[in-house]
Amino acid sequence: QVQLAESGGGLVQAGVSLRLSCAASGRTFSTYAMGWFRQAPGKEREFVAVISGSGLTTDYADSVKGRFTISRGNARNTVYLQMNSLAPEDTAVYSCAAGSRRYLSRSPADYDYWGQGTQVTVSS
Repeated sequence: QVQLAESGGGLVQAGVSLRLSCAASGRTFSTYAMGWFRQAPGKEREFVAVISGSGLTTDYADSVKGRFTISRGNARNTVYLQMNSLAPEDTAVYSCAAGSRRYLSRSPADYDYWGQGTQVTVSS
């Protein structure tokens, strides 16, 4: 079992940066690929970014590539999402997820554990 808890969300103005954190329980954290997803009101859950268990491989949605950076600290059982140049369209609930697949996936169905999410609101 893995439990995930996100933090770092908030209300910010467009153009600023925000860093989300996701703390995981369990001693096998480094064996999981970790993903970030977001869901805006009235929309489906959307893939944002994913990082491999080793931290050596990442993948990003086109909408955030070049602005967001995913990283992880396996010693601290934490994954981060650095979000720069935030825009109103980034407003959503952001959730982290842990997946045991050996490949990096953009599909929520490939993730086994989910956090509760943290709200990010970007005003114009």
